[in-house]
This record gives sequence, structure tokens and C-alpha cells, in this order.
Amino acid sequence: MSNMKKIQIFLVLIQCVTLVSAQEQLSKKQLADKLFERYEYYKALNLYLPLTDKNNPDVRVVERVADCYRLMNDSKNAGNWYANAITYYNAQAIDWYYYAEALLQNNKLKEARTQYTAYYNSVGKPEELQFKLATCDSAAKWMAAPNKGYTINQDKKLNGIYAEWGVTYYGGNGVVFTSDRIAGSEDAKQTDNRTGNAYFKLFRANKDSVLLLPMSSEGGKIFNGDYHAGPATFNAAADTAWITITTTVPRGKLPVDKRDKGSHQRLYTRRLMLMMATEKDGVWGIFKNFAYNNIKAYSVGHAALSPDGSLLYFTSDMPGGEGGTDIWYCQKQSDGSWGKPANCGNTINTKGDEAFPVIRNDGDLEFSSDGLPGMGGYDLFEAKGKMAEWSTPVNHRYPVNSTADDFYFLTADGLSGYFSSNRAGGAGNDDIYSFKYQPQAQPVMPAPPTVIVSTPKPLFDPQDIHAIIYYDLDKSNIRPDAAAELDKLAEVLKANPLVKVKLASYTDVRASGNYNIGLSKRRSESAIAYLVKQGIAPARLSAGWFGEENLVADCPDHSSCTEAQHQLNRRTEVVYDGVLK
Repeated sequence: MSNMKKIQIFLVLIQCVTLVSAQEQLSKKQLADKLFERYEYYKALNLYLPLTDKNNPDVRVVERVADCYRLMNDSKNAGNWYANAITYYNAQAIDWYYYAEALLQNNKLKEARTQYTAYYNSVGKPEELQFKLATCDSAAKWMAAPNKGYTINQDKKLNGIYAEWGVTYYGGNGVVFTSDRIAGSEDAKQTDNRTGNAYFKLFRANKDSVLLLPMSSEGGKIFNGDYHAGPATFNAAADTAWITITTTVPRGKLPVDKRDKGSHQRLYTRRLMLMMATEKDGVWGIFKNFAYNNIKAYSVGHAALSPDGSLLYFTSDMPGGEGGTDIWYCQKQSDGSWGKPANCGNTINTKGDEAFPVIRNDGDLEFSSDGLPGMGGYDLFEAKGKMAEWSTPVNHRYPVNSTADDFYFLTADGLSGYFSSNRAGGAGNDDIYSFKYQPQAQPVMPAPPTVIVSTPKPLFDPQDIHAIIYYDLDKSNIRPDAAAELDKLAEVLKANPLVKVKLASYTDVRASGNYNIGLSKRRSESAIAYLVKQGIAPARLSAGWFGEENLVADCPDHSSCTEAQHQLNRRTEVVYDGVLK
């Protein structure tokens, strides 16, 4: 055989090996893609990673590695891989957004601003950019001046290397929480391929032990399946529980490995559903589906009961809401059934996601939102009211909130309790934190040695006390620009502890007169609640609400008002109102 023939054969063999290798690589990526589409991120990641070892990996593989880490709640690794992805000329625009989110969650605020700006400028969404930049600014400001009333600690008894979250009181028998820790030999066999850990289950904890919540044989069948159980909430007697189940809904058949024509798996959508259970002799059983579960269409979960048990609040993305997931409620009927779900309204709910409601003993609502101004991710808020009538939510700020996800704020009296967070520095993934809150005393100026007049004289020009804050259409929540003005006002009031102010609120003309009176009232209440949260005594604050009166921009024809003119009318004016006697 000639040397030329040998060379030709050798080259053909090399091409065949290269082709087989390429086909093998392609099949691994296809399998990883199918696992990713089924939310099995842990298994998909272990297939994607080897594909990135070559010198110039496919950008789509790099993006999927970053996506897997993000969806497994590992923001540090996600950020590193998104930083890699955006170096490719054909990276997707959304990579910059997710990179910014990871940077924010890891407290890299300056870098996050840069990446948010790059993303939103590329997609042409300036209003959303301003919201994200304000989030970065709020995070920096609030971390630099934390709320000194809070003492925060990781709860070492409840936390481990796994995820622990969603604490709820269990009558007088300690607390119940949700965790994916391994509780027994069966858990080691049942792995959630989304995270690589066990499925979530409910644990009870008291001063002596941490154990699985006892379930009947019926409950065992439900809670030992391939889905998550938790969180839970209990009625006052602790004999009825509402438990969230994360289930899966088949969306069609999909082959996982084309080399096995008989192997088919289903592509699933993850949905939440609520189940009610009753307790007998310390064991939970008699499980019933909530009447408004509809896992084929939407999720229902995260139940919370009013103190008297007459109202059931929950999270859902059912039609008719304000945005993503909203907080809804049902009223208990005379026959014990639950009335049709109603939305808690746009004071609470936004175009973003609201979730994890908790109702305090006084009826106040604690919840999480990523659509209200905050520090990033889910922030914790509190609001007074019930059903669809609420005061403007007040952000708990740092150190309760962080740049990560903060949720499930549990308290009986507002002075102590628990919340959950996936912030940096935790013991595992999600962690449980305990807190104590001590309201800070107002600084008191020393009395002068002699009293010249009976009425204290302010140490400044009353005309210096003046502020105007503005609102979005049909809203009463405090925007970031308004928060900045109220923060300045609070500092002035703290420096002059005898001064009182009046907050007068107004609306534009795009609603009925009666409705606008109520809206302006909510705006005054919102601004006052904000100042009280900053440590200003309520006795120093008074409110007025005037609806459409005193228009700043009084257009000849109200229908021809520009949006800028309407904005000038949607306001709260703060003026000097004398001094305390």
C-alpha cells in the first residue's frame, strides 16, 4: 500500500472519530436541554458543565449553566457564568439582566447599576431602568443607615446546610417550618432533580427536638410523593392546617434520549395547590382539596388565616390579578364553605409578584413583594387593613430586608418573631432568622434654664418645613423619589422634636369626586405611616385629604390635561403645623 493511500485512510479515520465525537456532544446537549425543560436543573447542570471544558464552548451552553445556577438559587455561581456569557458577541440581551440581578443579590451595587443600564437601554425600557436604579440606591442608603431597632440572628436550632424557611406558630407546641433536609432513608432515595436535594417536608420544632410533622397513612402517601409539601399555617386551636403542595402538571410527551425510542418523559409545569388537614391524637390526616385549586390553569398556595378564622388569604396567579402572583382572599360562609376569591387590590398587589402573606394577631398583613420599591428581590412589607382595603405598605428596610429574597415575616406582636432569607452569609440555601425589635426613643432636647414664654419657640424658620411628594395614577404607595423627600423631612423633625406638621393630599381629576376623596385620604395615611416608620411620633403628624380641590394644573378642559399636568396634581403637601404643647 502506498504512503499516499495510508495517509488518506488515516485522514478518513480522524474525520470519522471527530464526527462521532461531535454527534456524542450534540446528544449530551440535547439530553441536557430536555432535562432543563423539565425543571431538572441539577441533572441538566451536570451534563452542561463538561461541555464547557473545551476551548470555545457554545454560548448557549454557557447561558444554560448560568440559568441552572440561577434557578437553583446559587446567585454567586450564576453571576460568574453570566459574566462569562456576556463576553460572547451573540449573547442574549437577557443575560445582562440576570447578571445584574446576581450582582445586586451579592451586594455589588455599583456593578449592578452598570449592567441594569446596559440591559434596559438595549431593550428600550427607561421606566423599568429607573425602578432598578432606585432599588440599588435604596439598598445602598438603607444598609448605610440600618434600622437600629432590630436585632437579627440566624436560628441555629432550625437552620442546617439545606434550605429552611416558612416558620409558623404551632399552637403552644413550638413552631413548624419547611425544609429539604434528609429526614430518613426514604428521603435519600427521593431526590428533586431541580436542586439535587430531598423534597420539601414539614418539620415541627420545640425546645427539645426537631422532628417531621406526624402524618397519617393517608398523609404519608401524599407527602412522600415526588413533590414538595410546605409551607403550612394553622388555625388558633392548631387542629386545622392549610398546607401548600407543589405538584406538576403534564404538558405533553417528550423523548429524553432519541437512542431509546421507547423512553418518554412528560414535560411538566410546576403549580401550587392548597390542602386542608385536620389533627387527631397528634397525627395529621383527613386531607381535603381547597375548592379553588385549579392546577391545570394556575397556582394557589401560601395560606394565611385571619385571627378569627373568617378570612383566608393566599397567593395565586389566577386571572383577574394585577400582575404576576397576587395576594387574594376568601370569606368564610355561614355553612363553613369559602366564598369566591377576591383580589386584595392594587394597594398591595403590583405588576410584579406578591407572595407569602402572614396575618398578625392584630390583623395586620405581612407579605413579600418584588414590585414595590425596595432593596432587590423579594422585600418584606407590612400593611394595616383587611380584604381589599389596606394602608400603603411600609418596607421593613435593612437589616430585615436585604438585596436577596426576604420572605415569611412571622410575628405575634411586632416585637419578636422570624423571617426567611437567602441572603449571603447564611448556613445553607434559604435560612430562618429570628429577630427582636425595640422601638427607638425619640431624642429629647434639653429644656432651657428659664422659660420666657409659655409656647416653645421653634429653632428654625417654619417656612423651612415644606415638602411635596408625588404619586402614580390611582396609587397611594410611596415611590422612591417620594421616600427620599420624606427621609429628609424625618431628619428635620428628629432635629426639632417639638415641631408638628400637616400632610394634605390631593388627586388629579380622572375619577369620581367621592373616589378621589378616598384616594387622597389613603395618600395621607401612606405618607404618615412612612414617617412613623422612620421614628416620628404620630402625635406630631396630622392629615388632610381634599380630592380634586386646589388643583395645581387646572386645565381649561380636564380631558386635555397632559400627563405632566396630571402628575402635578397627584401630590401630598407637607406644611408646618405648630409645636407640641
